[in-house]
Amino acid sequence: MESLELRRHVTIGQYVPTGSPLHRMDPRFKLVAFVALVVAVTFTGSYLGNVALLALMGGLILLSRVPARYVLGGLRPALPVLLLLAALQVLLYTPEFTGGEGCVTLFRAWFVHSTTCSVKLAIVSAARFVELLVLTSLLTLTTTTTGLAHGVEHLFAPLQRRFGFPAHELALTLTITLRFVPTFAEELERLIKAQVSRGADMGGASWWRALRRARALLPIMVPLLLGALRRAEMLVLAMEARGYVGGRGRTRLVELRSTPHDAVALLLALLAAAAILTVPWPW
Repeated sequence: MESLELRRHVTIGQYVPTGSPLHRMDPRFKLVAFVALVVAVTFTGSYLGNVALLALMGGLILLSRVPARYVLGGLRPALPVLLLLAALQVLLYTPEFTGGEGCVTLFRAWFVHSTTCSVKLAIVSAARFVELLVLTSLLTLTTTTTGLAHGVEHLFAPLQRRFGFPAHELALTLTITLRFVPTFAEELERLIKAQVSRGADMGGASWWRALRRARALLPIMVPLLLGALRRAEMLVLAMEARGYVGGRGRTRLVELRSTPHDAVALLLALLAAAAILTVPWPW
């Protein structure tokens, strides 16, 4: 039944308190550093640049003191899809996405066209996926959902005062979304186990039977959606019963306070992102 344990492989939305420097960092500075590193990951298309980013992700994992096996555990559910997309990118050459210049054909037969550029695209895309997953997981593993909400609200507060941007509502939406990711994973796991106990074939433990597993998951989507709507309705009723009012004029129980260490950490993250983006990687 290990293949049916979904929640143990969901790292986004979880919080693991280890008391590391990343945990103690101000959420506002952490969010800005996160965005800077995401930009670096998105616009780095070289092998060496992604090797540098993967090394940086490894350093952040060590700094967070969260077991690397747990952080990378979120890759397991997405591995079949990731391998399928990589195979499609390698076998179906698309000049529009790979540039088309300086590409050497490796294999060509009928509609299958594999080149060095398509191989590079597949490898870089896989590396980007891993880097983004690690970054997002570390953000939630080292920051409570309340801290993230306060950080988002403080960062967008100037826009709220000047242009009426709904900063508080955005922070609330983010908090609820992250809070219910593990809950929905647990609900999906419960539904799958209930189907398996009744003799349903969920594709077994073989990850390469992803098509059969996806087809078996279709009947589960309806009760999962209904459960999500039911939880949303209960949450709305609970907030109304407690007299919740958001927006302008709402006071805060927690006031964020930054330290010089937060500024230094943010500066290092910005320098790392800028260096990765500006260095002319040879390949």
